[in-house]
Amino acid sequence: MAFCGKCGTQYEPGVKFCPGCGAATDGAQPAPGAVNDSNDIQSNKVMAILAYFGPLVLIPILAAKGSKFARYHSNQGLVLLLLCIAYSIVISILSGILLAISWRLSFLVSIITTVGSLGITVLAILGIIHAAKGETKPLPLIGGIKLLK
Repeated sequence: MAFCGKCGTQYEPGVKFCPGCGAATDGAQPAPGAVNDSNDIQSNKVMAILAYFGPLVLIPILAAKGSKFARYHSNQGLVLLLLCIAYSIVISILSGILLAISWRLSFLVSIITTVGSLGITVLAILGIIHAAKGETKPLPLIGGIKLLK
């Protein structure tokens, strides 16, 4: 089996275009230790999935140092965790300000909190799905941020 270099989707040898993203395939197999190495993916899927469960991101960061697949998802999970922490701080300050202005603004605070929390949850679910499928697709909005090497 081969893997798309663009999206990580697994496809049969001889396929001219990736079934996941439509990118042209060159038929080359990934080098051992590459992000799309099938042995690495199969042995570290659980670690990659754990990366999206908040503080549990520390487990794959510490336990799967040699896995590029787990490291990729650990990076995204860490960025997501830091986003969640920053969001919590900002929403706490904002809710304090709005509630100091008037208690009637509490509905606005609840709407902002709900929308932001749903957004973070959707990003985590997307990351879990990509990790479970063995893909290395970046998360929307935050996928380009790289904290881990």
